[in-house]
This record gives sequence, structure tokens and C-alpha cells, in this order.
Amino acid sequence: MGLDLILGIETSCDETAAAVVEGGRRIRSNVIASQMELHQRFGGVVPEIASRRHVELILPVIDQALRQAGVTLADVDAVAVTQGPGLVGSLLVGISAAKALAFARRLPLIGVNHIEGHIYANFLAHPELEPPLVCLTVSGGHTVLFYVPRFGEYEVLGTTRDDAAGEALDKVARILGLGYPGGPAIDRLARGRDPRKVDFPRAMLDEGYEFSFSGLKTAAVQRLERARRQGEDVDVADFAAAFQEAVVDVLVTKALRAARDKGVRRLIISGGVAANSRLRERLLVEGRAAGLEVYWPPLELCTDNAAMIAAAGYFRLQAGERSPLSLNAEPNLRLR
Repeated sequence: MGLDLILGIETSCDETAAAVVEGGRRIRSNVIASQMELHQRFGGVVPEIASRRHVELILPVIDQALRQAGVTLADVDAVAVTQGPGLVGSLLVGISAAKALAFARRLPLIGVNHIEGHIYANFLAHPELEPPLVCLTVSGGHTVLFYVPRFGEYEVLGTTRDDAAGEALDKVARILGLGYPGGPAIDRLARGRDPRKVDFPRAMLDEGYEFSFSGLKTAAVQRLERARRQGEDVDVADFAAAFQEAVVDVLVTKALRAARDKGVRRLIISGGVAANSRLRERLLVEGRAAGLEVYWPPLELCTDNAAMIAAAGYFRLQAGERSPLSLNAEPNLRLR
């Protein structure tokens, strides 16, 4: 078989996930145990609670992934695991499990960057997809533009100087009383509403590939506080639509600029915010108008999952890479 069947493990935040992927492109199983309900009462992820829950779930989730794939550990060719970035306690649970399995079965171990995994979700969803391309990765913790000339090579074109796009959406949703996670709530509320009803700034819109969403978030908070002090009613749906449009405007403008400047025909999006319907709609329409092929993963591959980690691990293994059993968590790991 030769490094074809990869067991992937993902525990970077609050999802305990395991998957079996064949040949880097075919998902045999993809099991995700979410902790969302556990953390909702706190309005966000509590790291200590997340890591304790991972300890409880990791082995049952791995067993379920193997069963659903119709394989045993004897059939697996390698183990891929998220090394970082993420919550250190959560990462250590997945890494410890992966190292134990690799040692016990004498399997190759490969540490995978979580952000790289999100990029590879697109190659699972679109088996025909090949570099070169530009990738916009957008989530609660990251907003990055990459140029990917070939598998395993990444040029960081621009990243956020402060808040990530998903973080800004979540924070404003919390202030609007929409709960956690806030990004999907804003997306649902904004559909069919007029984003022009509220005027928000677009930071650094005409400047390169860097992002900044902290000022936009502050402007939203100040508008809400001023309206409440003055006893004014706020149409929450129009407010959400306008805020979302301001975020999407910047993401779309810079992604299209990067694709044009790099001379590529393919633009992909990844990460949790890649599930945002307005971002997808605008990138598809404006990307096609610019002569681009635009790709994104299905919803189940936008959020954290282990299939994407297995896929990224497969291509690293094919390139001859291995990780030592001394592999450790790197909460601030960067993708280069």
C-alpha cells in the first residue's frame, strides 16, 4: 500500500477528531466529537475544560474512526497529528495519543500545522485541485493569505495585525446577544437584510495584503453603546448584515488582489469562516468576473476536523518527512 492509509488526529481547540484518509484525497471516515454545548454557557472555549474533555474522548473517537473506515491499526500506514497552533493542553492530548500509537505499531509519525490542514480540506473536497493557487484562511484565530506554488510550500502574503475576522464576528455577536459561536449566528441573521443601513469602516482596504479588524470591532461596540445611551432602537439584523459586509469586503478585496498579483487562476478559502454564506457568494461572483476558479470545502470540512490533518500528513509523508517521537506541542506554530 505504501503510505496510503493515514490516521489523522486533531485536538487543537474544542473538537476531538479522528479520521482515516486514503491517498491524501479519499475520506474513509471522519469522526468529530464537538464540545460546543459544553462551552456555550461560558460564551467561549475554556482551555482547561477542553483539555479534560479531550482526555475522555480521544480513544473512543479514534476507535470509532477506525471502525467506520473498516480498518484496524494493522492496516494504517502512518499517524498524522496536529502539532499547533492551538491550545497547548488540548494539543498535548492528541499528540500523546498519536505518539503512543506510532510507537506501539512502529508507524511513521508526522506533525501537521493546523492551518496547513485547513488548506488541505480543499484537496479532499476537490480531488482535481492542484497548485499553484492563492488561499485565504479565515477562522476565529487566524486571517492569512497564502500563495501556494506547490504542495508543501507556502508564502505568507499577509496576515492580521490584531483581531482575526472570526474573532471580530464572535465578539460583536456576543455584544448583540446572539450567543456562541457568533459567526454563524450573524450569517443567519444577516441573510436578506440591507448591509447599507449602517456605515462601518474598512481598515486597510487599499493597502497590500495585511488585515486589521480591531478598529471595526471597536466602531461596532461604540455605535451600540451610543445608541443604548440615547435610548435608540437598534435593528440587530441590519446591524449584523452591515458588520458582516464590512468584514467580507476586506477579505474579498485582498484575496482577489493577491490572486491577480500572483497570476494564478485558482483561489481557495479555508477555515471556519469559509462557511460564511456571504463570503462564498461574493468570492464566487467576483472571482468568476475576474477569471478565477474559486473553491471551498463543504461545511463539515470548514470547521476543525481530522480528515484535513490526515490529508496534509499524507503529502508530507510522500515528500519524505517524518517527526520524531519527541514531537511536542507548539501553540504558536507558524506555517512557512
